[in-house]
Formats: sequence, C-alpha cells, structure tokens
Amino acid sequence: MAALAAILSIGTALIGGYRINLTPSEPLGLWRILPLYRPVAVNDLVFICPPETAEMGVARARGYLRSGSCPGGVAPLIKTVIAVAGQHVEIGARVTVDRRVVSSSSLAPRDGKGRPLAPSPSGIVPPGYIFLHSSFPGSYDSRYFGPVPASGVLGLAQEVLNYAP
Repeated sequence: MAALAAILSIGTALIGGYRINLTPSEPLGLWRILPLYRPVAVNDLVFICPPETAEMGVARARGYLRSGSCPGGVAPLIKTVIAVAGQHVEIGARVTVDRRVVSSSSLAPRDGKGRPLAPSPSGIVPPGYIFLHSSFPGSYDSRYFGPVPASGVLGLAQEVLNYAP
C-alpha cells in the first residue's frame, strides 16, 4: 500500500510539472515547470530537453546528463537563456553576447575528471535557437554544446523547495 501511494504521488507530481533537480547547475531540490505562453526571452530560467546531437551523445557518455523523459532518455536541463536568435555570441576566455560580458562565464579547459572540453564556435544564434548558460563553474551548457532549438523548452523553471549548499 505504501509503495502504491509513493507511485501515485510521484505520478501526480510529474503530471503537475514538478521535477527534482539533483545537479549543481541550479539549487538542489523541488522545481516546477510553468507553462510559457510567449516566445522564450533572454534571462528566462527554463526547463529544456536537450537535442539529440553528437555533443549531447558525448555528454551522456561522460555522465553529464541524467536519465529522464526527454528524447534520447535524458532528463530536462535547467538553464538561463542568455541569447536568442539574431544575437552574436563570442566564446573566448569568457562569453560575450553582443559585446557584453556574461558574468560567471569563463570556460573550463577540462571537466572534473580531467577530460578536455572544447568550446562551441562563436557566431550568431540562428532563428529558432537559444543560447543557454548556468553560473555554476562546472555547468555543461551552450558554451560547450552551442545553441539549442527553442522548441525543446518545456516551460519556465520555478523553485519550489530548494537547498543551495
């Protein structure tokens, strides 16, 4: 009976748009996906399903992505949109968007296990795409995998009950 209650609670939470974040890119804890009734904009904190690309395949193999309900069997990411279609993103020692430096955007040459990380090429964010960022130093975001389709956005990310160590 307790197992059935737990399964029903989890199912209800998922249907209601609740997710548990276990990654340090944003505070750990319970989050909710809120519907987005407008185009994605700069500074939106979003839940997004990553595209099934070669970069995401490498990320999955290296353990950067958790298992979940998105295509490819990965969990949605929680990231901040820092650039939208038409904006110029320059990736060097730090990231700039339209010549403005993005705070906490320095690139890591290697991941936590010493494996090399290659930055994404600089350029204009294409139509229908967004550029994602997290201020967490070890975040795997668009600095490394490039712009992603805005169509993967599930909604806005809202903190419900979180723990930021």
